[in-house]
Amino acid sequence: MRVLIQRVNQAKVEVAAQTVGEIDSGLLLLVGVGHDDNEADITWLVNKICNLRLFSDEKGVMNLSLLDVGGEALAISQFTLFAQVKKGNRPSWGDAAPGPISQPLFDEFVRQLSLKLNKPVPTGQFGADMQVSLVNDGPVTVFIDSKDK
Repeated sequence: MRVLIQRVNQAKVEVAAQTVGEIDSGLLLLVGVGHDDNEADITWLVNKICNLRLFSDEKGVMNLSLLDVGGEALAISQFTLFAQVKKGNRPSWGDAAPGPISQPLFDEFVRQLSLKLNKPVPTGQFGADMQVSLVNDGPVTVFIDSKDK
């Protein structure tokens, strides 16, 4: 699994001009699922994301985690994180798992993240055309691949 993490002051996702998920201060998580991903990838990612020290302490040093600050998370399914662009100019999506495989894994990721944070984790709508807006704080953006531990 791949996750692009953005520290945000606020973020929201809309489908058909309707807000389906939004958060204030926390992390926007763009989540891609590959063919070989499984529950072990989910568990590792949830623990890593919740404990990454991406938030500033009283001295302005990124020393606090999402758990430390009680922040929120917004998770968006994003198969394009598996784009292959080595040949030509049109990305290939062959490394992304198809919906029947990726949706249950994405849903489990959200479930485990919600349990770890002890709060609901809003999401977009799987497979929909979504508009995501955010105010990136910092900016802080981190990419994690569960196969590259």
